[in-house]
Amino acid sequence: MTEVKTAGGGDMPAGLKGAMAEFVSELKAFRKNVETKLQAQEDRMTMLDRKTAIRGRAPLSTAAETEAPHQKAFAAYLRRGDDDGLRGLVLEEKGLTVASDGGFLAAPQIAAQVQDALRGAASLRGVANVVTVESAAYEVLVDKGDMASGWATESSAVETEAPQVERVTIPLHELSAMPKASQRLLDDAAFDLEAWLAGRIAERFARAEATAFIKGDGIDKPRGILTYPMAPNATATENEIGMFATGTLGSFGTDRPADPLIDMIYALGAEYRANASFVMNSKSAGAVRKIRDAEGRFLWTDSLASGEPARLLGYPVLLCEDMPDVDDGPAVLFGDFASAYTIAERPELRVLRDPFSAKPHVLFYATKRVGGGLTDPRAVKALIFG
Repeated sequence: MTEVKTAGGGDMPAGLKGAMAEFVSELKAFRKNVETKLQAQEDRMTMLDRKTAIRGRAPLSTAAETEAPHQKAFAAYLRRGDDDGLRGLVLEEKGLTVASDGGFLAAPQIAAQVQDALRGAASLRGVANVVTVESAAYEVLVDKGDMASGWATESSAVETEAPQVERVTIPLHELSAMPKASQRLLDDAAFDLEAWLAGRIAERFARAEATAFIKGDGIDKPRGILTYPMAPNATATENEIGMFATGTLGSFGTDRPADPLIDMIYALGAEYRANASFVMNSKSAGAVRKIRDAEGRFLWTDSLASGEPARLLGYPVLLCEDMPDVDDGPAVLFGDFASAYTIAERPELRVLRDPFSAKPHVLFYATKRVGGGLTDPRAVKALIFG
């Protein structure tokens, strides 16, 4: 047998060397086969993960595809005045055209932030009935009669009366705000323009709405709840707000001060009391907080949880600073405001960029349409200090 010199100086038979070479070749082939199978399995797992991720994101990605062009184009318009991306853009799922003579439809993120801020503002919006409409006015039918009822037999029928239905129309008015910023600030990429703009618009809108819902005259603005006819509760008709008096000018008096509040509560129909609340300003609340019952306990109860309203005689209290003071008209309202007062609004918010009128600042003219009106006077009572 032929012998071969090994690297260490020894001799290795030629047959053994061939066997070793064959073994090494087979080992390499086996290793390559294993690596190929592992790679194929990894590729399959990767594809499966991608399919799962796509299925999981489907509902969100649809909304993102709709909002992303609008959001991106609107940001470019706000910062640089570039409106090319907004021209001709249509939100198909809402049927709205982004561009119009009155400005451009605000991106969903900004509109949502403004609506959230308005809902959290201290105004009648927090307890009233809020509806969204697509027309220039909102109409609601209010049944002023009582539904007939009784026991019926096979030989007799329930006597019914003609329904007393009244149509209430609430027109929508244009509410506007015009915050301004410098172009230098707009060019700063770190400046969160959308959040700033939404905050400023919401602040102006909330202030204007709160005043109008309480004492607006109805001319180019919502009609406030305090501008509707009022009469002493004993003689008030179904179209008038029942009114109570404390008997003492500017205060509750010292003799049984809680009586007017209790009278208000139980003069309200039982169907309204379950969802009723008090509305007053801080000055009136300061006077109410001092009232004690015969046992020396305060009628006012502070909230135990953050975000919860205080309570008066078991009913929540909403502080609206636009309510009159104790010496200046009906200072306290009590009722089911979701039945008594309706706020109608269009969902869209439009913004028009104006870089010319206040140089070197840029004005943002924001508008929305909103209206408000009394729908059921029977659902609310008023208190005057006098």
